[in-house]
Amino acid sequence: MSVNRLKEVAGIIIPDSKIATEATALLLEHGTEFIYNHSLRVFLFSSLNAKRHHKTHDSELLYVASVFHDLGLVSHYSSPDLRFEVDGANAARDFLKGHGIANDKLQLVWDTIALHTTIGIAEHKENEVALMYSGVGLDVMGEGYEHLSTEHREEIVGAFPRDGFKKKIIPTFFSGFEHKTETTFGNIKTDVCSFMIPNFKQKNFCDCILHSPWSE
Repeated sequence: MSVNRLKEVAGIIIPDSKIATEATALLLEHGTEFIYNHSLRVFLFSSLNAKRHHKTHDSELLYVASVFHDLGLVSHYSSPDLRFEVDGANAARDFLKGHGIANDKLQLVWDTIALHTTIGIAEHKENEVALMYSGVGLDVMGEGYEHLSTEHREEIVGAFPRDGFKKKIIPTFFSGFEHKTETTFGNIKTDVCSFMIPNFKQKNFCDCILHSPWSE
């Protein structure tokens, strides 16, 4: 895998502590160049949003969360029956436990990853959670694009190329849960299944209510 390993991009220092370095090594070992570049852009966009909104945060934990946030899509970390976000969160928590990280920080990283696709909730959580949610939203859907300077945009994309991101990200998502499409019920990834699977029939919440075992 040919990727850039840089110390600073767009005025943001990329953590290079022992924990950060080992997390990056796992991403390089089990991820793809595409996921690596996306993950680093997410960290940088999240960090720039922190600067813009003057949000204090733990940069190392935000970096680790960014590194692991999509690793639940790859076979090494993918479970047979959990949402990919939970798989990534579990993997990060296990990794950090091995470094003796305190329980409150373990939970913070878990929430940051597990909620990164949860619209309407993540943005109201702790700063790290809200920041990475914003970074993901900027890279995937262009949310807040108007606040990103041309200079920062070009520097970040130059360092970590998008490489046809719009066309590749949906199949990349789908590859991570095509064996467990039921895990997309109630979340935005059901749209990915509808896009990728002809005549996909998603589970319906109202049907769950009306066909419950209650007699009345």
